[in-house]
Amino acid sequence: METQFFMEANVEKSSSDGEWTVVLPSKGRRQGRRKPKPKVQEEEEEEEEEEQPWQSDDLEVDPERQSRLKQKMEISMKKIESSKFYTTFLEQLKSAEVSDQFRLVLGTETRLQVVMYGIGSIESYESPRFQLSIAILMKKEFDWIGNIEVFDPVLSATESSVLQSLGCTVLSMNEQARREALKPTLFFMPHCEANLYNNLLQANWRVDRLSRIALFGNSFQMYEEQVTLDPEVIRATKRIIAARSITSEFAIETVSDDYFAAFHDSSWHFFSPGIDSELPLLVSEGF
Repeated sequence: METQFFMEANVEKSSSDGEWTVVLPSKGRRQGRRKPKPKVQEEEEEEEEEEQPWQSDDLEVDPERQSRLKQKMEISMKKIESSKFYTTFLEQLKSAEVSDQFRLVLGTETRLQVVMYGIGSIESYESPRFQLSIAILMKKEFDWIGNIEVFDPVLSATESSVLQSLGCTVLSMNEQARREALKPTLFFMPHCEANLYNNLLQANWRVDRLSRIALFGNSFQMYEEQVTLDPEVIRATKRIIAARSITSEFAIETVSDDYFAAFHDSSWHFFSPGIDSELPLLVSEGF
């Protein structure tokens, strides 16, 4: 199966085995904010996207790799937890404006389930380990964070076993980010393709479903600022741009270059429920 989840603005190219290459900030100079460049699929393939059963090409759990990866995750979590970045991250989550948004998403429920798409190879790269660490630390910090489900087609059997040991559930289905939010859900999708955010919005383009979603991912504002006349880009970002008027967005502060590659241009997104008159327009036009 061809990998359909890639790191985006910090990716230079994908390798022949479907993994991605992280482009880290150059040392000695401060990196400015970079706008996410929408990655799009071939148009003829887009209509064929369906949920598909998934199994890793790497079926063997390697005990030595497993042990090394557990150590890497422990190091990553300790580094994140003791960082100024994490302190700032928690301060934002606990601020009145953001915590109120989470309360609205939860409604009468007590737990927010977490679905992580496109995490990448946690064995090969530090950025995915940082991203996973943040989700696990959030679950540790807040009793309203529920079960964490994870999917990426690049995950090996060894990586899946480590994820399970960390309390995560590895999905056996490639949902193409089309999960319907039938209950309050945090979709954790840092640096995914624009198509996947589009898929998520399309699957939930109803007032009751959008109001149950908290989304961590590429800044929608950045996408709007980078609108082009390219038909494929327009198609891939159509719902993202349409959702901007109903979205409350809170940008993540990376604080230091250590966390720039993993979290730059990322934001929390919440969707206003008072939008009944706007949603049918997109649905009727087949977008």
